[in-house]
Amino acid sequence: MKFVSWNIDSINAAVQNSSDRGKMSWQTLEKIAAADVEIVAIQETKLRETGLTGPQQTALDKLFPGYFTYTTSSSARPSYAGTLMLAKHEPISVDYPKIGAPDDMDLEGRIITLEYPDYYVSTVYTPNSGSNLDRLAYRGQWDDAYRAYINQLNEKKPVIFSGDMNVAHEPIDLKHPESNHHNAGFTDQEREKFTDLLAAGYVDTLRHQHPETPGIYTWWAQRSKTSKINNSGWRIDYYLVSQSLEDKVVDTSVVDTGERRDHAPLQLEINL
Repeated sequence: MKFVSWNIDSINAAVQNSSDRGKMSWQTLEKIAAADVEIVAIQETKLRETGLTGPQQTALDKLFPGYFTYTTSSSARPSYAGTLMLAKHEPISVDYPKIGAPDDMDLEGRIITLEYPDYYVSTVYTPNSGSNLDRLAYRGQWDDAYRAYINQLNEKKPVIFSGDMNVAHEPIDLKHPESNHHNAGFTDQEREKFTDLLAAGYVDTLRHQHPETPGIYTWWAQRSKTSKINNSGWRIDYYLVSQSLEDKVVDTSVVDTGERRDHAPLQLEINL
């Protein structure tokens, strides 16, 4: 069974397919569809508060025929954040939880959770701490609230959760750790909170398989034309699973997006 998670940075740009980058985004969606995955989890959809437009829904229906579609969008800021899940099989229930996060974080469409008979599948778009770390304190509160939420699910049945978690956990997870120690995504606080999440009973599937392999990244800066060429990236996107599912994980890999910078999708293969 295959799952894919991807920060797409605008569904509309991919569907319009008018810019070079939009075309590359659409080609990546086509690659995901061809892989015949069970669930596609997408972050940073930037959809309107009303959700997918007619043309957007039609385009996704053609690419993923028969899939069930679930979206949540930001009511705090227009065309900001947002998540989406495409599921081959209809879940028992769907939740768009409010986790008691600070500021407007609960209003930004950041979590969707699907319930199936034997497990939950959830996706998250973790808030960025900001270029000046102006949201770092709020981010710490978010991390605590999110961990509590996942723990509540895990008490009922195992959880498979993924997304852009906006943290490079260890120095091996970014090309230049020495010069990014005080930058968003690699502060001590963010890394410690991610350690707390793993310690609560979850497995980082990619790092579990490749504990000492450097150079595995999921994000390269758009503004740097050479970031992808030089593989000067960060690993800030993850698949995590409850420890009870650890032995069922077959493979986790980064989907090749060619020259496209920004995030690349992650694919999880798991024997359920």
